Amino acid sequence: MPATDALGPVLLAHARAAIADALGLPHAPAPEDPRLSERRASFVTLTRNGELRGCIGSLSAHRPLGEDVRANAAAAALKDSRFPPLDAREFDAVRVEVSVLTAPEFLEFRDEADALSQLVPGRDGVIFFNGCQKATFLPQVWAQLPEPRAFLAALKQKARLPVDFWGPNVMIARYEVEKWKESEVPTP
Repeated sequence: MPATDALGPVLLAHARAAIADALGLPHAPAPEDPRLSERRASFVTLTRNGELRGCIGSLSAHRPLGEDVRANAAAAALKDSRFPPLDAREFDAVRVEVSVLTAPEFLEFRDEADALSQLVPGRDGVIFFNGCQKATFLPQVWAQLPEPRAFLAALKQKARLPVDFWGPNVMIARYEVEKWKESEVPTP
C-alpha cells in the first residue's frame, strides 16, 4: 500500500469522524474500504498549529484497522494524559495523521552500541522494553531526534528509565509505518 493509495483519505475520514462523534459534533459519513476489516495496528496523531495535541495507538494488530483507527482517534482527542481533552472549539483547528504499522521485528544485539547501529533514522519506529516498562516512538520522531543515541535516550526517559540505563532484560523491536496526514490549516 503506497502512501498515495486511496486508503489514506479513508483512514483520515474515519479518524476525524470518530473525533467528531466523541465530541458530539455532526459529520459526514466516512467512506468504506474492504481493507478496514484487516487486522492492523495504527497510531493517530493530532497536531494544532504544528504542535503535538495528542497521540494514541496500538503496537499489535488486535482488531480490524477501521475499528483501531476510530478507537485511537477518540482516545488521542480525549484520553492522552499529556493534554487536556480536546474541546469541540478546537476540532476544526486540529490536523489528523494516521500511521499504520508493520508487525514489530525484535532486534538481536550484543550491547547498546550494537542495537544503535541497527536502527535506521527516519524509517524505524522503535519499541524499548525492560521488563514491564515499555515505550515507543513512531518513525516521525526522528525529525526531532535525528541522532540514534539521543533518540534511544529519550525513548528510555519515556519508559521512565534513566537516559544511560542498560540492562540484561532490555529488548528492542522496530517497525515501519505508512502514514497519511491532513493538510495544515492556514494560520490567520
